[in-house]
Amino acid sequence: MARGQQKIQSQQKMPKKKQGHDQKAAAKAALIYTCTVCRTQMPDPKTFKQHFESKHPKTPLPPELADVQA
Repeated sequence: MARGQQKIQSQQKMPKKKQGHDQKAAAKAALIYTCTVCRTQMPDPKTFKQHFESKHPKTPLPPELADVQA
């Protein structure tokens, strides 16, 4: 393990880590479908239709899900 001056030199040689990637923001951007009944967000229409059929069976299916194959 480097100590003292050797440690400082090795830290200066290493490139700085990028601070630009945010996993929470990327995950939130992927959730584009929102359930009209319970406001749950889903990533794709297939998952949205499965959710709607299982969680809200008595509620009529929204028109955007009518042609989606589950």
